[in-house]
Amino acid sequence: MNIQWYPGHMTKAKRAMKEDIKLIDLIIELVDARAPVSSRNPDIDDLAGNKARMVLLNKADLAGERGNDAWVSWFRDQGLQAVKLDSRSRAGLKQIQAAVLEACKEKTERDRKRGILNRPVRAMVVGIPNVGKSTFINSYAGKACARTGNKPGVTKGNQWIRLNKSLELLDTPGILWPRFESQEVGMHLALIGSINDQILDGEQLAMELIILLMDRYPEVLGERYGFENIEKETTGQGDILTHQEAAGILEKIGTVRGCLIKGGECDRKKASDLLLDDFRSGRLGRITLEFPEEPEKSVG
Repeated sequence: MNIQWYPGHMTKAKRAMKEDIKLIDLIIELVDARAPVSSRNPDIDDLAGNKARMVLLNKADLAGERGNDAWVSWFRDQGLQAVKLDSRSRAGLKQIQAAVLEACKEKTERDRKRGILNRPVRAMVVGIPNVGKSTFINSYAGKACARTGNKPGVTKGNQWIRLNKSLELLDTPGILWPRFESQEVGMHLALIGSINDQILDGEQLAMELIILLMDRYPEVLGERYGFENIEKETTGQGDILTHQEAAGILEKIGTVRGCLIKGGECDRKKASDLLLDDFRSGRLGRITLEFPEEPEKSVG
């Protein structure tokens, strides 16, 4: 499944970020905890230069706890401050100030030696579309400072937000990069809702999700949709489900949930929309799509 999406406004947003980077001390990069590598924009490394960096694993409530802990350790091993976060419930927010101070300790020491005291840290908040940057800022500030939404592209321009005497944040639009390096990256970004659904084949994406779930979390679909013992037929291709088998499970989900068209046949589009929404909202449970190292099945 080859997915690419890079609308023109992202080029303009990237240019604006390149100019604003001169004004900031720290880059706070939000990634989706369900797909922390796929949801990192590689262009940020080029833009950041030698600026201090930290990573927030947002939507950690939707990802498996063992996966969250593994990714926090992985980022810290790369020399980055990392905090797992659920911006909507404010879980993890108390850890951020300490992480900011740690990430900026060299800058603070330089300021002290130059006689500059108590200057606020100026941080740019970056991330891909729909990763939750504005929700994070509003939760951290305790008030609505930035526009939010559950679709990619809500934040249209850069805006400064003064949180307190020690920290100012620059909210930026979500941007992707011109070409995804693998089909898996594109699929993961589509699954977590960072790509405009209107350009996607929803049925194909739903089948890819079924294949992934049956490989890593084989019990989830039966538990959610009330049918038992989804048996994978022997295909001679190992344990990975075929697309034909995934289509059969999708139709079973649609039938169980009443996604039917005239004649009692399954409405696969409606069933696909239902499945994808259940995944994105967490109704399927806490699911991690990728790990620092390939784990044994059912790591969660």
